[in-house]
Amino acid sequence: MVEVQHQKLCSRLECKNIASSLQCPTCLKLGNDSYFCGQDCFKKAWPTHKLVHKTLQPTTPYDPFPTFSYTGSLRPVYPLSPMRTLPDSIPRPDYATDGIPHSEQRLFRTTNIHINTAEEIAAIREACKLGRKVLDIAAAALTPGVTSDSIDALVHETCISIGAYPSPLNYYHFPKSVCISVNEIICHGIPDQRKLVDGDIVNIDVSIYYKGVHADLNETYYVGEKTLADADSVRLVETTRECLEKAIELVKPGMLFREIGNVIEKHATAHGCSVIRTYCGHGINKLFHCAPNIPHYAKNKTPGVAKPGMTFTIEPMLALGSWKDKTWPDNWTSATVDGRRSAQFEHMLLVTETGVEVLTARNADSPGGPVPRISIHTFGK
Repeated sequence: MVEVQHQKLCSRLECKNIASSLQCPTCLKLGNDSYFCGQDCFKKAWPTHKLVHKTLQPTTPYDPFPTFSYTGSLRPVYPLSPMRTLPDSIPRPDYATDGIPHSEQRLFRTTNIHINTAEEIAAIREACKLGRKVLDIAAAALTPGVTSDSIDALVHETCISIGAYPSPLNYYHFPKSVCISVNEIICHGIPDQRKLVDGDIVNIDVSIYYKGVHADLNETYYVGEKTLADADSVRLVETTRECLEKAIELVKPGMLFREIGNVIEKHATAHGCSVIRTYCGHGINKLFHCAPNIPHYAKNKTPGVAKPGMTFTIEPMLALGSWKDKTWPDNWTSATVDGRRSAQFEHMLLVTETGVEVLTARNADSPGGPVPRISIHTFGK
């Protein structure tokens, strides 16, 4: 016997049309039955319809992408907490409201590299010192049992306390105030309800907007004692740290930006690691991301020469296995294609007349830092 399908009305209250098969994607994830007659009606209903979602948030953890073919063992743990807010008194970048960095888009594809004025450099230095403070506070809270969402809350509240805007928040609609990437996640991990466990490696990528300029830095940390006993994880993390250090040694006026990748890949390969190619370092000043691009792999063709007054990041991402990546359906989280672990370190740099200034340098009491390698490893097997 064929089941009789009853027709549904469009979920927009003002509309009396029969609904099509179009469903609100958020309601679908939350198990709510909402259908619309078409895209136009859905858009018109959105300002009031989205309020329904707050009443539907599930209390039990769940995987929002149950049919997705993950590359490793990590899974997102939803629901996400609501997007955090800031006092009106805190200055915001141009994308804070609508998610679109208009000032960046106006310079899309330009190869002109901004030379900062003395006043801009002073502001950038101040922002970078505060960015380091935020990262150190977040890193000190890493311990088995805490969630990445709780670290996000800590970063957000710390930013408010210093009068800064967390740069990732609503940047191209990123929903959180910091990127936290665990184990096989290369970058852009969205903080959620998963509890960290002894044995994880965790990258915390902090960016802040303060007095009209951005600061950007990240480090990868060991969680618990089990990770420190894992030779491959230690090899990966320490090699990545060293790659950044070796790259920074190159920076001075006249350096070709393409040279950076040669040094990084040589050291990574010597220690059995691959270099992620999809993501790169970038210029940063009043804009969050701008020229130059800084690829981290060898034999790249990126143009440009370092000159005094330029500010940019170097942020190598290495993996134990393949350099290729796969993005989760959230359109942000980037995982290694084979599920093996990845690590990243990032500093923001200023080219000086005689060399380089590491604007986001570690303090003597900064959490983390290098650890001795374990002699037993599996690369080459």
